[in-house]
Amino acid sequence: MVKYLDTDKKDLVAVVVSGTLEKEDYTQLIPHVEAKIRQYGKINLYWEMNGFEGWNMASALQDLKLDIKHANDFRRVAMVGAKKWEDWLTQLMKPFSDAEVKFFDPEERELAMVWVQE
Repeated sequence: MVKYLDTDKKDLVAVVVSGTLEKEDYTQLIPHVEAKIRQYGKINLYWEMNGFEGWNMASALQDLKLDIKHANDFRRVAMVGAKKWEDWLTQLMKPFSDAEVKFFDPEERELAMVWVQE
Protein backbone atom coordinates (compact mmCIF):
# COMPACT_ATOMS: atom_id res chain seq x y z
CA MET A 1 0.00 0.00 0.00
CA VAL A 2 1.15 3.53 -0.79
CA LYS A 3 0.03 6.47 1.33
CA TYR A 4 0.86 10.00 0.19
CA LEU A 5 1.99 12.54 2.78
CA ASP A 6 0.96 16.17 2.50
CA THR A 7 3.85 18.61 2.26
CA ASP A 8 4.23 22.29 1.47
CA LYS A 9 7.07 21.53 -0.93
CA LYS A 10 5.63 21.20 -4.44
CA ASP A 11 8.66 19.41 -5.94
CA LEU A 12 8.58 16.64 -3.31
CA VAL A 13 6.86 13.28 -3.53
CA ALA A 14 6.46 11.91 0.00
CA VAL A 15 5.04 8.44 0.58
CA VAL A 16 4.77 5.78 3.24
CA VAL A 17 4.76 2.25 1.86
CA SER A 18 3.59 -0.77 3.82
CA GLY A 19 2.84 -4.42 3.24
CA THR A 20 3.70 -5.85 -0.16
CA LEU A 21 3.61 -3.41 -3.04
CA GLU A 22 1.44 -4.55 -5.94
CA LYS A 23 1.47 -3.49 -9.59
CA GLU A 24 -1.68 -1.45 -8.86
CA ASP A 25 0.29 0.65 -6.38
CA TYR A 26 2.64 1.64 -9.20
CA THR A 27 -0.17 2.42 -11.64
CA GLN A 28 -1.02 5.20 -9.18
CA LEU A 29 2.50 6.16 -8.08
CA ILE A 30 4.29 6.36 -11.44
CA PRO A 31 1.97 8.95 -13.04
CA HIS A 32 2.19 11.05 -9.87
CA VAL A 33 6.00 10.99 -9.90
CA GLU A 34 6.21 11.61 -13.65
CA ALA A 35 3.82 14.57 -13.44
CA LYS A 36 6.03 16.19 -10.79
CA ILE A 37 9.13 15.55 -12.92
CA ARG A 38 7.48 17.14 -15.97
CA GLN A 39 6.46 20.14 -13.90
CA TYR A 40 9.67 20.71 -11.89
CA GLY A 41 12.44 18.89 -13.76
CA LYS A 42 14.27 17.31 -10.85
CA ILE A 43 12.32 16.41 -7.72
CA ASN A 44 12.94 15.05 -4.24
CA LEU A 45 11.55 11.79 -2.90
CA TYR A 46 10.72 10.84 0.69
CA TRP A 47 10.15 7.05 0.86
CA GLU A 48 9.20 5.73 4.30
CA MET A 49 8.94 1.96 4.76
CA ASN A 50 6.59 1.11 7.63
CA GLY A 51 5.83 -2.60 7.94
CA PHE A 52 7.12 -2.91 4.38
CA GLU A 53 7.49 -6.47 3.13
CA GLY A 54 8.75 -5.78 -0.38
CA TRP A 55 7.32 -6.20 -3.85
CA ASN A 56 5.54 -8.89 -5.80
CA MET A 57 7.16 -9.71 -9.17
CA ALA A 58 4.96 -7.37 -11.24
CA SER A 59 5.52 -4.40 -8.93
CA ALA A 60 9.25 -5.12 -8.70
CA LEU A 61 9.44 -4.77 -12.48
CA GLN A 62 7.47 -1.51 -12.33
CA ASP A 63 9.83 -0.20 -9.64
CA LEU A 64 12.87 -1.14 -11.70
CA LYS A 65 11.44 0.59 -14.78
CA LEU A 66 10.76 3.74 -12.75
CA ASP A 67 14.27 3.68 -11.29
CA ILE A 68 15.94 3.22 -14.68
CA LYS A 69 13.81 5.75 -16.54
CA HIS A 70 14.13 8.46 -13.91
CA ALA A 71 17.50 7.67 -12.33
CA ASN A 72 18.72 11.22 -12.84
CA ASP A 73 15.45 13.05 -12.21
CA PHE A 74 15.84 13.15 -8.44
CA ARG A 75 17.91 15.64 -6.43
CA ARG A 76 17.53 13.97 -3.03
CA VAL A 77 16.02 10.69 -1.91
CA ALA A 78 15.36 10.07 1.79
CA MET A 79 14.74 6.41 2.59
CA VAL A 80 13.30 5.72 6.05
CA GLY A 81 13.19 2.16 7.35
CA ALA A 82 13.91 -0.13 10.25
CA LYS A 83 15.27 -3.23 8.53
CA LYS A 84 18.86 -3.85 7.51
CA TRP A 85 17.84 -4.94 3.99
CA GLU A 86 16.12 -1.57 3.54
CA ASP A 87 19.43 0.16 4.31
CA TRP A 88 21.19 -2.16 1.83
CA LEU A 89 18.57 -1.30 -0.78
CA THR A 90 19.37 2.36 -0.25
CA GLN A 91 23.10 1.72 -0.69
CA LEU A 92 22.41 -0.21 -3.92
CA MET A 93 20.59 2.79 -5.39
CA LYS A 94 23.48 5.22 -5.03
CA PRO A 95 25.66 4.20 -8.00
CA PHE A 96 22.72 4.32 -10.40
CA SER A 97 21.63 7.89 -9.77
CA ASP A 98 23.22 11.29 -9.40
CA ALA A 99 20.79 12.03 -6.55
CA GLU A 100 21.91 12.34 -2.96
CA VAL A 101 20.46 9.21 -1.37
CA LYS A 102 20.40 8.82 2.39
CA PHE A 103 18.96 6.19 4.76
CA PHE A 104 17.30 7.15 8.04
CA ASP A 105 16.02 5.05 10.94
CA PRO A 106 12.32 5.48 11.82
CA GLU A 107 13.21 7.65 14.85
CA GLU A 108 14.84 10.07 12.38
CA ARG A 109 11.77 10.51 10.11
CA GLU A 110 11.44 14.21 10.99
CA LEU A 111 15.14 14.76 10.26
CA ALA A 112 14.72 12.87 6.97
CA MET A 113 11.81 15.10 5.95
CA VAL A 114 13.83 18.23 6.74
CA TRP A 115 16.89 16.90 4.88
CA VAL A 116 14.97 15.92 1.74
CA GLN A 117 13.44 19.40 1.51
CA GLU A 118 16.73 21.35 1.75
